[in-house]
Amino acid sequence: MNYLIGAFKPPCHIKIIFADAKTRKQVSIKKENGQTTMVPLFQSQETIGGEVSIEPLPGKKVEHIGVKIELLGQIELYFDRGNFYDFTSLVRELDIPGEIYERKAYPFEFSTVEMPYESYNGVNVRLRYILKVTISRNYVSNIVEYQEFCVRNYTPTPTINNSIKMEVGIEDCLHIEFEYNKSKYNLKDVIIGKIYFLLVRIKIKNMELEIRRRESTGSGPNTYVETETLAKFELMDGAPVRGESIPIRLFLSPYELTPTYRNINNKFSVKYYLNLVLVDEEDRRYFKQQEITVFRLLENQ
Repeated sequence: MNYLIGAFKPPCHIKIIFADAKTRKQVSIKKENGQTTMVPLFQSQETIGGEVSIEPLPGKKVEHIGVKIELLGQIELYFDRGNFYDFTSLVRELDIPGEIYERKAYPFEFSTVEMPYESYNGVNVRLRYILKVTISRNYVSNIVEYQEFCVRNYTPTPTINNSIKMEVGIEDCLHIEFEYNKSKYNLKDVIIGKIYFLLVRIKIKNMELEIRRRESTGSGPNTYVETETLAKFELMDGAPVRGESIPIRLFLSPYELTPTYRNINNKFSVKYYLNLVLVDEEDRRYFKQQEITVFRLLENQ
């Protein structure tokens, strides 16, 4: 029985080592099993290079009809799990057909790679970048090894960033004005604003501000929309009076936000909303939602 189990084990170890593995920044990503792992961080137009090491097990040899490495950018929609849509696909041939008797190292390089989209792991969709090494073989299955890495892209500070000002209310019952200082925020930003009560004829019990993420995947009848509340921030506890002004100061850095993604490869979008919620003494909820744009700023800017 042990012999049978051993028969299906690959006859070699494959390692993919990045050229600057010791100095490059690492970030954590969530794997399919829910665990996290640390992987190297890149941005678009960087060169990705390193070495592939193939080491046969003691007493084994690896017969093959070629060795290649691929750099793949893939989108997986969870309602179509197992099917990956490749939006980036680059290949380097590493070896011609032959046999490997002892450890062999193959250098590889993908120069100035266009990686337009960020790595993303959402509720219904995953976007990932991987290096994939394939040892092609006759008659038996190929030997494949994967190495994931993360991509983040940065945006300069927008030159135009208008404030958000809105009036909302229920006729003859409630009338409020709210204002947020900007409509575009970086991931480490602070939302500053105020809420001004012009008319209060219902008994408000409390008021909170929510950050909501809306992920849309698919298209047409196969569109799936998932809304998550990432943060709840209490602004007021107790009844306001006419003329009262409530300040808002909400730090974004504690929350796991991503940038806003609009129609990524015609497969998915991720949008963020500020949701102002008022609850009256009969637990009726009144809310007003406003979309904001979130972007990633270079950390030294």
